[in-house]
Amino acid sequence: MEAALLPAALELAAGGGAGLSPEKRAVLGASLLLLQRDYRFERVWFWGCIQGVRGAYYIAEGLGPDRAAPRSRLYSLNCVEWSLLPPATEEMVAQAEQLKGRFQGDPSFEYEHIEINAEDAERLFEDGKEPTIKEEARLVATIEQIDRAVGIIPRGAFVKTPLGSVHENRSFEGLSLTEAKKLSSYFHFTEPFNLKNKTLLEKADLDPSTDFLDSLEHDIPQGSWTVQLEKGDTVVVLRSLLWLGLTFYHVPMTKQYGYVYFGTGEKNFDLPFML
Repeated sequence: MEAALLPAALELAAGGGAGLSPEKRAVLGASLLLLQRDYRFERVWFWGCIQGVRGAYYIAEGLGPDRAAPRSRLYSLNCVEWSLLPPATEEMVAQAEQLKGRFQGDPSFEYEHIEINAEDAERLFEDGKEPTIKEEARLVATIEQIDRAVGIIPRGAFVKTPLGSVHENRSFEGLSLTEAKKLSSYFHFTEPFNLKNKTLLEKADLDPSTDFLDSLEHDIPQGSWTVQLEKGDTVVVLRSLLWLGLTFYHVPMTKQYGYVYFGTGEKNFDLPFML
């Protein structure tokens, strides 16, 4: 969610009970603006909070002119001092998927006994080291997993130019209430997968400038999203049952939308048995 609109945005997404204390909101509101200035980001989003056993990670994302370009991710343990995270790699994501249990809240904490490929295992064996992964790497991978799986935007909020870059749609005035209640009106804000498999006939009715992402209606398993009307039917709220703690909000007929995550950073593998 937009850092400049943080207090109002958190109020709109707070229906599930998660949120920040007034003190934390005040500190974040000031530190995120300084973060944007110091790193020269065009925009800063407050991504959310991953709660560990001994502490919490507060996450922010910095964006450049191309909104689809890889984002810079930063974390803070106190909402004041921020540290830049390294870019996520497929190896990080694969290793993090093997880890179970809560985060510790210590970036230097090391997880042991992870499975790695034979080449890396042989190199570590020669050095006399155990295969480990730091919690900071797990944090990077988990944020990447959540963004890929449940980071979403309303249809039409962004446009793709003929050159391939993605920018905010200045003419976007929000979805109607009817459209806002449909899963097909929301897109995954990541590299499309299902769109590439559609036939030319299926793509005929799509607008390439706005329909360049995958919609939520085909998410697997079906039923992994809940859609609710809150605050007197003035706010549409989507919550993920796959990554519990992810909340998206949109005020119909306005430009107000965003998502935030407050959780433990654990995927809900029991979801297929719950539906």
